[in-house]
Amino acid sequence: MTASTALKFSVLRLALAFVIAGVSDVIGAFASLAPPIGWAVDVVTAALLFVVLGWQWLLLPGLVLEAIPGVGVLPFWLLVVGAIAFLGTPRPKFGER
Repeated sequence: MTASTALKFSVLRLALAFVIAGVSDVIGAFASLAPPIGWAVDVVTAALLFVVLGWQWLLLPGLVLEAIPGVGVLPFWLLVVGAIAFLGTPRPKFGER
């Protein structure tokens, strides 16, 4: 096994993560006119996804991309959860060469 092998999540956890991401992306598309509301939704979404999926490095770029005004209309949370489900998440290797 390599470090990039997919993590195993239960179907329930993945389904819950996709529901959270989908709802957040829909709300974020409508909240793009009021950035503070969109930012609050994105922070709550990231926190919920961390609870459901555990610490996943790929959630952090998703949070940054969602914070950019106008970009929130794209379904980044669904793409991030899909990438985690399909690819797993890269694990940094500290001290290895």
